[in-house]
Amino acid sequence: MQAFEYASPKGLKEAVAMLGPDAALLAGGTDLISLMKDYVVSPKRVVSIRNIKELGGISGKSGGVRIGAAVTFDELLSSSAIRAYPALIQAAQGVSSPQIRNVGTVGGDLCQRPRCWYFRQGRGLLAMHNGKSLVEGGENKYHAIFSSGPAKFVSASSLGPALIALGAKIGVTGASGSRSVDAAKFFVEPKSESEREIALAPNEIVTEVVLPAAGSLRSGTYEVREKQALDWPLVTCSVAMGSDWTRVVLGHVAPVPYHAEAASKMAGASGAKMTDGDIQKVAEAAVAGAKPLSQNAYKVHLAKVAVARAFQAARG
Repeated sequence: MQAFEYASPKGLKEAVAMLGPDAALLAGGTDLISLMKDYVVSPKRVVSIRNIKELGGISGKSGGVRIGAAVTFDELLSSSAIRAYPALIQAAQGVSSPQIRNVGTVGGDLCQRPRCWYFRQGRGLLAMHNGKSLVEGGENKYHAIFSSGPAKFVSASSLGPALIALGAKIGVTGASGSRSVDAAKFFVEPKSESEREIALAPNEIVTEVVLPAAGSLRSGTYEVREKQALDWPLVTCSVAMGSDWTRVVLGHVAPVPYHAEAASKMAGASGAKMTDGDIQKVAEAAVAGAKPLSQNAYKVHLAKVAVARAFQAARG
């Protein structure tokens, strides 16, 4: 990899001051190191945030739960405070590697780059060549079935769909101060190579995830995989049901975690009371408008399966 300057700030303010267009954040390093080894990214400065205490811990906040961005998957899964959010637990359990659970962080999961092999081979975020998409005319069996623009990769975040379904907010701090972003707005579908796939500026750091009060909330996540060993799912679905609403969010089917709004609206306040027949109708609504590529039409069926089983998980 290319030579770089290494910085290990002790506080959040100091870390922010070290950021910029040529800097990269290092948390667990499970994504960044591989990107640097493959020369997909070559930062001049790597800023480690492992020793920043403000980014750690899981605690109560405003009736809900605050999760520090540097909290690892192991810490997340062992926290009693997270048990009221089964969708998040089940999503985290999908990361089966003990090594990654030990070092991979919540913030790192939200900010990891696409796993698209064209991007990883240096073909760019949109994988375009001479104005044409390499994805559409090439190997695309793991790519998006929902896309409103040129981006055909799928969001790699394991926790994103569950956090959107649960109505979480993501705390961000930068040189101009701190802000809170709805999880649904944190992920962005880029329209050009100059855009990122998350709503984070080069001089900003994800500091926390805040979950709303669980109350009578019911939730569940279901993943469809080719194998149970370490790998990314083919399709996931997270479902959350409040007293008068339901949210259905699909993962690994679009450049962002895909909120199936038609399905959410159809389920409405009756999510916990729906029959199996009702759930099948919601599953059909979840994939309405899907536009599979030449090799990934199978994802439409798997998405319907994931929706049905996520409802079953949410209902216990």
